[in-house]
Amino acid sequence: MAVSVDKTSLLDMRMNEVFDWSDSTLPVRDAIWDHFMEASNHNTDKTAVEAKKYEDMSEADLKPAVEKLLK
Repeated sequence: MAVSVDKTSLLDMRMNEVFDWSDSTLPVRDAIWDHFMEASNHNTDKTAVEAKKYEDMSEADLKPAVEKLLK
């Protein structure tokens, strides 16, 4: 029986579990969303487009991209 691993599992982990520089308990997905909401003056449509890019990334690309975005 094959084990299926969700490719977005890192997005569902808490920021402080993934990054030693963060003390936030928000899920990574929510931290990305909040960042883009602020950057787009709370435009949900623009935020959804930007956040979607991170959902489509591989785990290997996601962590460094989020670190660059939020650190």
